[in-house]
Amino acid sequence: MVDKDIAVPVVLFLCVTVGIVYIVSLLVNTRQRIKMLQVCGSKELVESVIQADTYRYQMSALRWGVLALMEAIAFGIIQAMGWTEINPGVVALLLGAFGLGSLLVFLLGRRFG
Repeated sequence: MVDKDIAVPVVLFLCVTVGIVYIVSLLVNTRQRIKMLQVCGSKELVESVIQADTYRYQMSALRWGVLALMEAIAFGIIQAMGWTEINPGVVALLLGAFGLGSLLVFLLGRRFG
């Protein structure tokens, strides 16, 4: 078992670090967009970049939503079957759910994209 006196500060440090990296990436992306708007005179180009970013964010949300749903179903099956140990069947079920979720995202992306 992990000592709480060690785990809590480590997890807190990791969370703060990830937050800082996320904020910096947001600032860099915002700065990049501002420069693009200042330099680029073409309204169509700016709109196409914004539409592409919106589509990418939507597909990312779809991907993580479907993958989380498929993994939740797999964990539900594992719980319902009463499996308490990690064995090849459990790993196969989890990997299969991830693969099936990825295929589902691909098909949904092609249909709605």
